[in-house]
Amino acid sequence: MQLFRRLFAALTLILMAPLAVPGWGAVYAQAPKAWEMGMQPAGNEIKRRIIDLHDLVLVIITLTTIFVAVLLAVVIVKFNAKANPVPSKTSHHTGLEIAWTTIPVLLLVVMAIPSFRLIYYQDRTPNPDLTIKVVAHQWYWEYGYPDQGNFSIESRYVHDEDLKKGQLRLLDVDNQMVVPVGKNIRILTSSPEVIHSFFIPSLGVQRYAIPGRTIETWFSVDKPGVYYGQCNQICGSEHSRMPIAVHAVSEQEFKAWAEQTKKSADAGQPRLMAAADATAHEIQR
Repeated sequence: MQLFRRLFAALTLILMAPLAVPGWGAVYAQAPKAWEMGMQPAGNEIKRRIIDLHDLVLVIITLTTIFVAVLLAVVIVKFNAKANPVPSKTSHHTGLEIAWTTIPVLLLVVMAIPSFRLIYYQDRTPNPDLTIKVVAHQWYWEYGYPDQGNFSIESRYVHDEDLKKGQLRLLDVDNQMVVPVGKNIRILTSSPEVIHSFFIPSLGVQRYAIPGRTIETWFSVDKPGVYYGQCNQICGSEHSRMPIAVHAVSEQEFKAWAEQTKKSADAGQPRLMAAADATAHEIQR
């Protein structure tokens, strides 16, 4: 019993240790980590619903797999040539026919109902607080803010030799998409040349950017921080160098950032900040 308690305490310490490291949760809640087996933690309600649906389907397919494996084992043991030298001549069983037709249909219905609800929920928001036009280029992103004076910024990945301490390779960008926390952000995607995909795992958002079309989706962000994503559609030789970085800040910081960026754009010398940290500093002054 004493050994069991020690093992349990050691396991608990190992599992809880990352939570005691300052900043650990803030960093890895928004970006992928090495050897990650599950989904990234949810940054909004959309992602939470995606995880709930995933868990439901996982339970169903796991139980189905176990059930089929057990049936297969029973058949192998009970109906092999040695144990059953005289095979059955049964060619039809009404009860089995009904069961293996009805049960899979019911399982599909159980999965379909929350799936359709999720699709309609994440399709669009009826009352957006902010609209951002996302234009995918080969190979960078352009973010337009029509509600904030119709300015736009270009976002490109940071080259390896230019990475600063703390920046993530092939994920950090020179100019991040800045959004306010707790607001419904409407996203309108498009592309002038080939198909791209706007994908941010921790926010549960993914939409294609297709030439000649404007496609709508939305997301919100629960907490301040930087949420990383990437182009999720092979779009050419630099496809792997199209990261997405969404910086969620307070509403006050966002308004100050938008005002300053709009002024810089009007002056013909866009001062496109890589994050809203500079804005926060200006507010404090």
